[in-house]
Amino acid sequence: MQPFSIPVQITLQGGRRRQGRTAFSASGRNRNIDHNDGDLPDVHKKLPSSAGEDRALLLGFAMMGFSVLMFFLLGITILKPFMLREESNCTTIHTHITDDWMDCAFPCGVGCRGRGEYPCLQVFVNVTHSGQKALLHYNEEAVQINSKCFYTPKCHRDRNDLLNSVLDIKEFFDHKNGTPFSCFYSPDSQSEDVILIKKYDQMVIFHCLFWPSLTLLGGALIVGMVRLTQYLSLLCEKYSATLRDEVGGKVPYMEQHRFKLWSVGRDKERGRKILRQWPD
Repeated sequence: MQPFSIPVQITLQGGRRRQGRTAFSASGRNRNIDHNDGDLPDVHKKLPSSAGEDRALLLGFAMMGFSVLMFFLLGITILKPFMLREESNCTTIHTHITDDWMDCAFPCGVGCRGRGEYPCLQVFVNVTHSGQKALLHYNEEAVQINSKCFYTPKCHRDRNDLLNSVLDIKEFFDHKNGTPFSCFYSPDSQSEDVILIKKYDQMVIFHCLFWPSLTLLGGALIVGMVRLTQYLSLLCEKYSATLRDEVGGKVPYMEQHRFKLWSVGRDKERGRKILRQWPD
């Protein structure tokens, strides 16, 4: 029987190699199934997005950026001057019109600028809060245009009309001599300028705060809803993948086990046939 051991040994070794490859393939599939049962790879952990969701995110971030820009611009131009001045009472000390008239310009046609002059009215008041003498102005804009005069009238050629309007205002304050009236001063400023009325009232301040806040809230809501949708979609995809692996993973495992048993039995049967066919 010594000559017959070689082909039998070769046949059995070939069967063991096929069994080893089959077992290795099955173990690899089992590792893939076990890996799918756990957490998803890092690639699948990324939030899925579509073109519409990307546009919605871009819109949300643009709205938030625009609202921040609105807060910055409106805060410098409107909110800051409004918050810096506090209300107090003022009493008129004296009023007078300066001898030197102020130069001004007015439009006289297409590409034409006329030159004119207007009288400068100065109103000195006593601020009740500080007890100091100050120069009264009509509003914040009058302080910026000409800090030496109460206000700057609309410039035109008629000098008498400008003078009459200034005299009417002077007469109004002269009748208030000794009578306190409301005014606004800046406690942090070293200047002696106070204003009669504020250019922007509380309704303007409300709109300056309301619309940027609404834009910021809307942008944040859009971004939050898109992120929530993407997160729920990721959870749904993870749950669906886990469910598919649990249901469909049993069938490949049973088929692999059945194929393994069939391969082993086939190799044994082939070895027996060779032994029977080999001449004595």
